Amino acid sequence: MMILPPLIFAGLAAVFVLGMQREDPDALPSALEGRQAPAVVVTQLGDLPVFADADLRDGTVKLVNFWASWCGPCRVEHPTLEKLADEGVTIYGVNYKDKPEAARRFLDELGNPFAAIGADESGRMGIDWGLYGVPETYVIDGDGNIVLRFPGPVTERVLASDIRPAMEKAAAE
Repeated sequence: MMILPPLIFAGLAAVFVLGMQREDPDALPSALEGRQAPAVVVTQLGDLPVFADADLRDGTVKLVNFWASWCGPCRVEHPTLEKLADEGVTIYGVNYKDKPEAARRFLDELGNPFAAIGADESGRMGIDWGLYGVPETYVIDGDGNIVLRFPGPVTERVLASDIRPAMEKAAAE
C-alpha cells in the first residue's frame, strides 16, 4: 500500500513531461494545412497585376505572402523574397490592412518580388486564411492546397529549414 502514492506521482509526472514534449512550443498551429486555400478576395493595388483563385490552382507550386509597409519584419524578409523571385518562384503578395500609397512606396524602395499582388484593406482575406499577423507565408501546391503556413519573416534559415522542403513536398504531390 505504501508503494501506491509514489507510483501515482511517477505516472502523473510522466504524463506531464510527455505532454510538454512538443516539437516547437512557440509554433502557431494552422487548421488549413492540407486543405484548399480559402478564396482570394483582394482589390487591385494601383496598376499592379492582381491575382485570383484560379492562379492558386494552375498546377504549379507557389507562395502567398501577407505583408504590410508598416511591418518591420516584412522589411527583414524582403531580400529573401526577392531572391526566391529571381530563382523563378511565383510569389503572390497580399498587402494587409495598409494604405495603398505606403504599400507602393515600400515596393518602389525595396523592389517588387510579387508576380501579382492584391490589397486586403479590410483584413477579411487574412481572417479567412487564419492569419495571426504579418508577415506570414503560405506554400500552395498546384491544386491550390496549403502545404505549409509559416508565421514570421522568411529568412535564409527559414527558407532552408521550412519553405524549400515544403515546396519540394508540394511539387511531389
